[in-house]
Amino acid sequence: MGKLLAFWASHREEFAVLVSQHVLLVTIATAVAIAVGVPLGIFAARRPRLASPLVAVASIMQTVPSLAMFGFLLPVPFIGGVGARAAIVVLILYGLLPIVRTTIAGLNGIDPSIREAAVAMGMRPRDLLRLVELPLAMPSIVAGIRVAAVVGVGSATIAAAIGAGGLGEYIYRGLSMVDSTVILAGAIPAALLALTVDGGLLWLERRLLARRRPRPLRATALAFAIVAIAMLSSALVARRAPSTIVVGSKNFTEQNILGELVAQTIEREAGLPVDRRLNLGGTLICHGALRSGDIDVYVEYTGTALTAIFHQPVANDPQTVFGTVRELYARSGLTLLPALGFNNTFAILVRGDDARARGLKTIEDAAREAPRWRAGFGFEFLERPDGYPGLAAAYGLRFTDPPHVMDLSLSYRALASGQVDLIAGDATAGLIRGLDLVQLEDTRHYFPPYDAAVVARAETLLRYPRVRMALEGLSGRISADDMRAMNYAADVEHKDVVQIAREFLQRK
Repeated sequence: MGKLLAFWASHREEFAVLVSQHVLLVTIATAVAIAVGVPLGIFAARRPRLASPLVAVASIMQTVPSLAMFGFLLPVPFIGGVGARAAIVVLILYGLLPIVRTTIAGLNGIDPSIREAAVAMGMRPRDLLRLVELPLAMPSIVAGIRVAAVVGVGSATIAAAIGAGGLGEYIYRGLSMVDSTVILAGAIPAALLALTVDGGLLWLERRLLARRRPRPLRATALAFAIVAIAMLSSALVARRAPSTIVVGSKNFTEQNILGELVAQTIEREAGLPVDRRLNLGGTLICHGALRSGDIDVYVEYTGTALTAIFHQPVANDPQTVFGTVRELYARSGLTLLPALGFNNTFAILVRGDDARARGLKTIEDAAREAPRWRAGFGFEFLERPDGYPGLAAAYGLRFTDPPHVMDLSLSYRALASGQVDLIAGDATAGLIRGLDLVQLEDTRHYFPPYDAAVVARAETLLRYPRVRMALEGLSGRISADDMRAMNYAADVEHKDVVQIAREFLQRK
């Protein structure tokens, strides 16, 4: 607990920003879901034939996993992309079902004799809804809003995967660093926020059940005010200062460090403000965000770009791969800057004890043991053309059971603890030394070169020549040993990524 409190204290400004982002995302999404869901529920309650299809559609949307929904929206114009806009749309979709369903249930649960009495008194349908039906259905509607808000608080943590901010940033950062303190720094406030929202709305629901005397006009005015504020806030969230450079990264330790290095370099050398969109997810998410203009720059690896982005055949000559990738990027309006100085190739890893006891030095040696072993690979490695299928064919790797699919950052711990016996990691990972793992030699030269290099939007570099000059200053300055040391500092010594990048730039 002491470490957690110390982390919050040392990151209090960042923590306050992430909490406010989280609250803003949930507030905007819930307010819009109320503004849309309650009228839809009223409409469906008036037309029973439409109620079932409407609820069915909302239920289908609710069953789609959150991360998949974010992925679906990334390429969609206007509502998609990286950042808060897409996250808000997803949270709205998830909030609609409980609000629509409870609105329908609340209106259908009103005693028919009450409606008959109101009509007999001369009430028009509009007055009947405003003065009788909505007040009586309000406890049920608030119960739906409570569910929608709590679901929103939980789902908003996943929004950090597409650069929407919020407490999920700490959770993803902690997972990439395998640091429980950082994970809890995001998970505990998110849980407390969910409990607070749930408790507050539960109190309101009980008050409404006890009094049954809400003031509909005032409530309606308040709802419209909330929606107006939400729309204004959404516009502010989506707004980007003209001179701000947006730096992205993938969702593992090395990428977070490189993203921070790039961001600090632009701030120090080019004198421009930087918006960090780190932990964005896999290769294709970052590349899509770069092409759409949601980010301006991130660090990619040449072998990854060659095979995973441009779907070219595997090549082994570093200069040929770099030239090919640079030309392919240029056709897309993107610029590949000179390499940073290290090759982060895939590393086939085993435990140090196993390597020493069985004399394992190469991947060929591991192939003899593979039928008795369990393997664990990251999501991308299983699907990429330069990943597991080709590796298995090149070396005759055959495991008794299919490889376990797991997060790349967690696979190192799984190997060290004996849950799996072989993984595919990164050659520059700090956990290789920290967990006493051994990299097996790729004697058949299966893996292409993975030289790390900054890729940026050509439009951004033309508009801000100082950014290009600043980033070219990093070229050739980061060796493989430098990268291993920085990864070790983050993954093993649990140093802050911002501090690691700052100290490196001061040394260089």
